[in-house]
This record gives sequence, C-alpha cells and structure tokens, in this order.
Amino acid sequence: MLTFQELATITKGTVLQFVQAHPVINLLTDSRKLSQPTGTLFFAVTGKFNDGHKYLATLYGQGVRQFIVEKEQDEKGRNYSQLYPEANLLLVKDSLTALQELAAWHRSQFTIPVVGITGSNGKTIVKEWLAQLLSPDEMVVKSPRSYNSQLGVPLSVWQLNGNHTLGIFEAGISLPGEMEKLQSVIQPTIGIFTNIGTAHDEGFTSRQQKVQEKLKLFTNVDVLIYCTDHELLHHEIQARTINAFTWSRQHKADVTINATTAAGHKTIVVYTYHGEKQRLAIPFTDEASIENALHCLAVLLYREVPFAEIQDRLDKLHPVAMRLEMKEAINGCYLIDDTYNNDLAGLSIALQFLGNQPQRGKRTIILSDLLESGLSEEALYGQVAALIKNRGVEKVIGIGPTIGHHKPKFSEAAVFYSSTADFLAQFKADDFRNELILVKGARVFEFERIVHAFQQKVHGTVLEVNLDALVHNLNYYRSKLAPDTKLMVMVKAFAYGSGSFEVANLLQFHRVDYLAVAYADEGVMLRENGIMLPVMVMNPSPDSFAKLRQHNLEPEIYSLELLEQYLKDLPADTSRHRIHLKLDTGMHRLGFTSEDFDALFPLLQQYPQVQVISTFTHLAGADEALHNDFSQMQISNFRTMAAEVEARLNYKVIKHVLNSAGIVRFPEHQLDMVRLGIGLYGVEATGSEQEALKPVSVLKTTVSQVKTIVKGETVGYSRKGIADSDKTIATIAIGYADGYDRRFSNGAGQVIINGKRCPVIGNVCMDMCMVDVTGLNVKAGDGAIIFGPKLTLVDLASRIGTIPYELLTNVSSRVKRIFFSE
Repeated sequence: MLTFQELATITKGTVLQFVQAHPVINLLTDSRKLSQPTGTLFFAVTGKFNDGHKYLATLYGQGVRQFIVEKEQDEKGRNYSQLYPEANLLLVKDSLTALQELAAWHRSQFTIPVVGITGSNGKTIVKEWLAQLLSPDEMVVKSPRSYNSQLGVPLSVWQLNGNHTLGIFEAGISLPGEMEKLQSVIQPTIGIFTNIGTAHDEGFTSRQQKVQEKLKLFTNVDVLIYCTDHELLHHEIQARTINAFTWSRQHKADVTINATTAAGHKTIVVYTYHGEKQRLAIPFTDEASIENALHCLAVLLYREVPFAEIQDRLDKLHPVAMRLEMKEAINGCYLIDDTYNNDLAGLSIALQFLGNQPQRGKRTIILSDLLESGLSEEALYGQVAALIKNRGVEKVIGIGPTIGHHKPKFSEAAVFYSSTADFLAQFKADDFRNELILVKGARVFEFERIVHAFQQKVHGTVLEVNLDALVHNLNYYRSKLAPDTKLMVMVKAFAYGSGSFEVANLLQFHRVDYLAVAYADEGVMLRENGIMLPVMVMNPSPDSFAKLRQHNLEPEIYSLELLEQYLKDLPADTSRHRIHLKLDTGMHRLGFTSEDFDALFPLLQQYPQVQVISTFTHLAGADEALHNDFSQMQISNFRTMAAEVEARLNYKVIKHVLNSAGIVRFPEHQLDMVRLGIGLYGVEATGSEQEALKPVSVLKTTVSQVKTIVKGETVGYSRKGIADSDKTIATIAIGYADGYDRRFSNGAGQVIINGKRCPVIGNVCMDMCMVDVTGLNVKAGDGAIIFGPKLTLVDLASRIGTIPYELLTNVSSRVKRIFFSE
C-alpha cells in the first residue's frame, strides 16, 4: 500500500513535514466531500474560483493528517508545519498536476486492458453500456458518472485495484494541451472515439484542431474503434499510424451497417462482419442511442463475443439515468432517485448529493446489494457501512441476498429485505414522514418500483431545476469579479420560482457570501431548512422584527420611520443587531436620501448595539445602454453618499450597487459586493451575453387528450379558438392557475411537443389549455415543454410584452419541482 513517504518521488515534491506514516487510501480535492479522514490525502488545488488552502484548518480539525500543498504558509504568513503539527505536508508546484502524476503512477501498477473513450457526445452512455455488456466476462472498473475532467479522470483511475480485469474511463477536454495529461493517467490500450460535434468549440481554433487534440488520448493504444462516417475524424485518423477497427453505414468497414429499421420500440440492425450478414435488435429507436449502441456492437465484435450472445446482452441493455433527481414524495418526504446502478464510486457520489441537501427530518437510504466492486464482501460492506455512517444517514434499509448477511456492520436500527418484492410487500407509507430518502439500487433490483411507491400523487406538471446549470451561471458571474469582491445572491420569490431552500442550500455549498430574501418568512424558512449564511431581508415589517432577531436575519432599513420602529422594538440587552441601509440615488422606490442623514445618524448613535453591515442602492436602468448616463450618475451619487455614511458611522461598511446587469455592464464599480439575481437563473438581463448562461429551469407538462375537429368548429371558453381548417387538437395539463399566462391564448403562446412548436388555440383555461398539433403524431401521455432551452423565457416574454422575471416567478407552488444534478 502506498505511503506518504513515496509521494515525494512520484510527484517530485518536497516534504515540508513528516510526522507519522499513514496509508494513502482516499484522494480528496473538495473539503465538503470528506467521508473517511483516516487514510485521506487532500490536494489543496488552487482553482479559478477557489483555493483549497483555505480549508486545511477545517480538514485538520476533522482528522485529516495528509496534505499536498502549493504554499508553505497561509495568507497571514504562518507556517503550515506550525499550524498543523500532526500533519504530513508535501510541497509541490501544482497540486492538480501532482494528483494526475499520482494517478498515472497508480495506473502503471496494472497491466489489465483499459478502454479510453472520448468524443463530443455519448462518452458516458457508451462507457455505462460497455460496463453492462462486458460484465459477464470481466470485473469492470469505470468512471463514476461523467468524471471525465482534469480532476475527474485521476479520481476515477484511482479506483483500480488488483481484482479488476478491465478498466473503462472517459476523457473530455475543453482546451488544447489537456489531453496529454489525461492520456498519461488513463494509458488506454483500447480507444473509442464516439463522434465530433460542436461541444467546446470555443476552446479551439478549429474543429480540426479539436479532433487532433482529442486523438492524443490514443497515442499508444493497440486499437482505436470509431465510425468512419465522421469524415473529419476519419481523415485525421487515417493520417496517423493508429491501428483501427471501424464501423460505417456509408462505406465498407470492419463492420458495415447495411440497414437500420425501426420496429416498435426497437431498431433492427443488419450488418456485415467477416463477410457474413448478421441481424440483431437494439432496444432503442432514437438516433443518438443507435449510434452509441453501434459503438458498443463494434467493441463486442472486436472482442470476439459470439453473435448469439451479443443479442442476449443487448436485450438486457437499459437506458442510463444521467442525473441525480430530487423529487417530492409521500408524507412530506423528498426522494433522491438513483436507481440505475449501484457501485462503490456511484454510492459515494449519491451520498455526497444526499449530504448536500438541507436537513428534512431523517436522512434515509434504501440500498441494494453492490455488484462488481472487485472487493471481498467483508471489505466492500465494511466500506459501505462507513460511508453511510460518515454521511450522517440515520435510517438504513438494505435489499438483496448479500447485504443482509453483513447486518452487524450497520447500525442496530438497520432493516434488511431479501428482495424488492419482499420490501414492497411490507411497505407502509406511514413508516416514512418528513424524510430525505436516497434510493440507490443496481438495475436488476428494479428499484423504480420503490420510487413509484413513494412518488407523491401530484399534478402532472413539473418544473425541472438543473442544479449544474445554476452552478455554471454562478461561476460565470464569479469569473467577472475581483478576488475580494463579495457576492450576495437573491433567493426572493421562491428563488425566482425555482425553490428557495434547495437553491439556497446549493449556494451555501458553493460558499457565496450573502443571501437576500424579500420577506422575513422567506428567511425563517431558510433557517428552518439548515441555511446558515447571512441573510438580508429586503422588506421587513414591524410585526416581523422579533422573527428577525430569533432567526438571526438582517433587515434592510430604508426610512426613518422604519428605523424608529425597529429601534423601539429592540430588547434591553447588549446583543449586536445587524442592519443594512438602503440609499435612494434615483430609483425613487425605497431608500434614504442625503437630506435624511442629519436625522438618521444621531438616531443610530444612540444605539451602539446596532451595527450597519452594508449600504447599497438599486440601479433603475442598468440593463439598457440608453440609460448609461443615468446609471453612472446613480453610481457617482452612491459613492458620495456611502463615503458620508462611513464618515458619520466612523467605521467601514460593505458597499454594493451592481445587480446582474450591472455586473456585466459596469465591472469597474464592483465595490465591496455585488448582488446576483435573475442572471443566476439563466437570464442575462442586458441581452448581450445570453449565450454564456445555461437555462436553469424547464417547465413540462403532459398531453391529456387528443381529438380531431373540423373546419369552422371552435375551441375553448368564449369560442375564441376557431378552426380555419380540419385540425388535430391536444389538451395539455397546464393553465393559468399553474402560472401559464392567459395572454398566451389564441396563438400568442407556443409549446414544444415531440420536438415541434405547437401554437395555443383558444383561451388558456385555469387548469389546462389546447394546442394545435395538426400533422404531428401526438398521443395522450406525450410530454409538452412550456419553456426550456429551445423555447426560452426571453422568447416567450417578448410574445406577450412582459419580462422573463414575471414568467419565472409566476410558476405556481402547486407545480412540483424536481431538482437534478448530472
């Protein structure tokens, strides 16, 4: 087993301090994901938005004793060896490089075949399917989910152990020079290049350069498997001396695809291999899945899996859930649905996701047997039990013939069932109340039946909130900030309709500095759901002052009258009370003017226990260039007024003026803090950098009924929808009570069904509306997208003369929210 002393040679680092020999078992780059301090080696990676050195003290306090660092001292000039006297410390030039070098060394200890996969699309699906298809022959280790980055690849390869017989790892890059590093870590013997598309084009000078960079993964492979129909890819591979195994629909290849024909829910594939025609069925009909399955077919043929066995394995192939979803469930429970596989790495990721959510009563896990870990049962379930315990899971339900044999390793309260059917036969809804439940099972256990049992019977319209997109947008705005500029994020109005505490919890996890809500009750809800960040309340009222103090919420004070009421309500003690002063510089909505200062500050001086934390103003027209002069005037006035605030208080306060639009348009005026609102949720208020953001929310519903009407018939209330020809009409399960605006009536609105835009016909009703689906193959139960990436809030808002804010915040609370992470 690797010890700390060996790391210096592997990483070319310098030992700053060696105290005691510890094994290196777990590699950690994110302090929030610590599960087992013993045996953990932390890499203090200095990234674009964060510095891992900030978290050494926290990890040391949690029991970690092995660190790789890029600095000898903290920001105050104190030596780490003095601060952490029991720690082993290794100094390197670059912690990420050290992580990659360590993983490359680890990979070199094994001589097993390793499949390396790259391409623009399909990497994760092909990896997961190959793991399924090859598992009858091999003990497979693979990248967890889409761990294909400079950080993810070494963490994936670190899983390799002596029991594995095949590795499958994916690699993704966004810039030149990255793939050489991943090649040295994966060291693939078999390569798969899925395809080439537009993903990450912005990082390369041309599509050709991107292909050339990706091909560096396959420098030393025994064989590269790819489709010759991608002409640029084929040309670049042909120009190199790489042994290839090819398939094609258009040209002669090792595997020539003669025909692909849809047949119900399957695709019949006729192909020629070694001069023989073969026929098989793929259990998918969409083009992306067919291409991914044909890549897998080529791999099976290259590995000489018998024809008859290939069909048997393909029959068992199933869709891959690419994301972790959190859904509302029965009796106030929330469900994290991760039912597509169950291995140790995937369990660790799912438990991290569980641990990152706000506490809602008990944390519960329903877990199947783990398959193909490469470990002995004793070692495997010992690690499983430790992971569950360290993540604070209080209730454990094990399902399967094996996990129950290891009951003593789990808590005394753990319950075990021999099968999914056994669990469902004894399932009682009343046994689960106000719990956050992780459902994690290997596919063969059919845990989707358990999810169905828990799923709340709710309105079929859902708002899907992509937490990864939200983080992308957060980091986009952070990239525009100076290192010392603080970030306040607005989570008012139910986080712009997205879900307050779920969004707030993610922001807390990603260490924003402040949150802001409109009303005290919103702040109280955040506190009750485990949010500990400072929270500014923008519209406090006298009857909420007690709640503010009770829950450590900080009011915005915008008038002398409100301040006087706040001061009168203070308890007779010496505790500190934090407030924020709103200044009116031209918005003329709320705020103090300079004429108020002579009354304001003498009043504050009478109450030294009241501390002004910040002062700020609101820009009236930051999103439009035609108001530039007015915005600059407001900012100038604010700077003058804020300087007087500090002079009169005789201490410094946080000053903030920029909103989402201002962050983009006036970066020179960031001051001490900025306020991020609608931009976080995927709407770039100025319109100039919309492409840089990702849409966070997709509003979906279902088709309830489809019917045909003849020319001249009418549709809906007041007979406003008139058929100008024979039409096919679909009724969908959303209306103005769900937040779908009545102004979308009579063709103003559109929805997407089966990839096509369908106009609204007739008036929008309270709980439903009708859309024209003439010429489309639409049936009851089909999905309909109300807004999303291909039908944006900006587009929809322009259709009815409103703003995206209104559409997003109008989504009713009766619409179920589903939160997911890829």
